[in-house]
Amino acid sequence: MIRVLLVDDHAMLRAGFRTILDTQPDIEVVGEATTGAEGVELAARLQPDVITMDVQMPDMDGIEATRRIVADPQVAAAIAIVTTFDRDDYLFQALDAGASGFLLKNAGPEELIAAVRSLASGDGILAPEVTRRVLARFAATPAPASVSAPASAPAAPSAPATETEPPLAPVSVDVAWNRSQPAQTHTGANGGWVIGEALTEREGDVLALMADARSNAEIATALFIGEATVKTHVSRILQKLGARDRVQAVVLAHRHGLTDV
Repeated sequence: MIRVLLVDDHAMLRAGFRTILDTQPDIEVVGEATTGAEGVELAARLQPDVITMDVQMPDMDGIEATRRIVADPQVAAAIAIVTTFDRDDYLFQALDAGASGFLLKNAGPEELIAAVRSLASGDGILAPEVTRRVLARFAATPAPASVSAPASAPAAPSAPATETEPPLAPVSVDVAWNRSQPAQTHTGANGGWVIGEALTEREGDVLALMADARSNAEIATALFIGEATVKTHVSRILQKLGARDRVQAVVLAHRHGLTDV
């Protein structure tokens, strides 16, 4: 069963989400929270697999609640921001806080169910209305000469990541990070980080199509390979980039010049 926690200050919306999700045999709503602070507490206590998180709430907003939940090493839930407001500041703050998805509340029941299942399986999700804006923003940002690695990437033994570091906190490295770099460790002012193996040419092709918001089935068709092979490539890409899901992999790819899409 996929365990879901609903965090929203509107009782009617929570009731609607619960009604939709409880119709599915593989999904169970295990709790509801009315504030961000309550959401943080219930996430630690209930250990859900997926959290739907509103943005504007009393006591603590959903962005800060997301940041605190992601920073808690005892909680492994994937978080989808679900909001009425199609605003870029909410979108990019949510991604930087560690959200794995961003949905608008006008999404249909099928989209909500599919999003919960995708997040539970380790994939990230973005509303169709915002996907291109995410890609356009990061594609328009030139890769810096000295790149910052994400805090979620695996740390070298000499400088383990701390539990208090926010998602995507920078750790300086000495050289540009791109798919042509050989496997090696780069040491910067804040310690070392193992980049790992360079992406293969095929993994680069898969990443480019991921950045174009293609599904695994669409990638398989475009590259004339099996869908199971695509899943293997995606898993390897996430591992090499130190990304927790597809959304973060695409953001990192654009941010660090790994793809020209």
